[in-house]
Amino acid sequence: MFKKANNLKKIISQPKNIVITTHRGPDGDAMGSSLALYNLLINIGHKVNVITPNDYASFLNWMPGNDTVIEYDGNEEKSILITSKADIIFMLDFNSITRLDNFSQTVSDSKAFKVLIDHHQDPDMKIADLIFSDSTSCSTAQLLYELIEAMNMTNDINMDIAECLYVGIMTDTGSFKYNSTTSRTHNVIANLIDKGARNSKIHDLIYDNSSADRMKLLGYCINDKLLLYPENNAAIISLTDEELNRFNFKKGDTEGIINYALAIKGIIFAVLIVQRGDIVKLSLRSKGNFKVNLIANKYFNGGGHTNASGGMTYMTVNETIKKVESIINKYKKELNN
Repeated sequence: MFKKANNLKKIISQPKNIVITTHRGPDGDAMGSSLALYNLLINIGHKVNVITPNDYASFLNWMPGNDTVIEYDGNEEKSILITSKADIIFMLDFNSITRLDNFSQTVSDSKAFKVLIDHHQDPDMKIADLIFSDSTSCSTAQLLYELIEAMNMTNDINMDIAECLYVGIMTDTGSFKYNSTTSRTHNVIANLIDKGARNSKIHDLIYDNSSADRMKLLGYCINDKLLLYPENNAAIISLTDEELNRFNFKKGDTEGIINYALAIKGIIFAVLIVQRGDIVKLSLRSKGNFKVNLIANKYFNGGGHTNASGGMTYMTVNETIKKVESIINKYKKELNN
């Protein structure tokens, strides 16, 4: 880490044109780490653009630098032009170039020096010129903090940067309840609070800022869409496009819904199935040693972490439910251990 950190510090010692990007459907860690790095680099004299493959949840829009973010979808020409002029491209919170979706070819074709900062398992080692990868880290935001620390640049962390990093760590640890949360995580969080991060305010902006429609959608999922398989300690929630439209769906409205299924006593495997046009997306969560990243990779063209992963399919919602049910039956021995 320290040798590579020193190399990076030299590379960013002079002003450069920089692009920061992250995976499609950016979550709190993706945007928190991206905007933290954006603010850090802007403050030390670089020209920086954050380009996301698509849009993201509105409850993340308050973070410093959000107003400058460019969404590739709908701004293709601008994004391609900016990327073509970049000296450095930072790629945050993904382990495969395919996670950039339609923006991936533009990044791949760029001659810029590429830096990957990520905490997912099995990164593509050909993806970048310089790679900072640690799957034991709770979040990319924590890994970024440790990189800043290794470059002896913690004095450059101001309130804006601290709050963005706090968002990334808080959201990717489930408010510090996941197994990935360590004493090191709490030490980092303490340092961010000392730098000005308003922990209570941030929690309110992220978790207690829902629309009435979002809360009604949550109630509908729990009351009408929850399928329980108590004999195998599993649960499924599914939503069609029609159901989402009924509740005036906005990006981010399904965030966290799967955790309510996993919160039921005895449930150790839960899946949220959501239709978006021709694609059906899956969020898989688990407790203990049941590895949903292997399920996501084997059956749904996805991946992620041991207890939190995602995937997708072109099957219908009902077909996907049947597929998940067959997986539950196939792994019933592991689910009952």
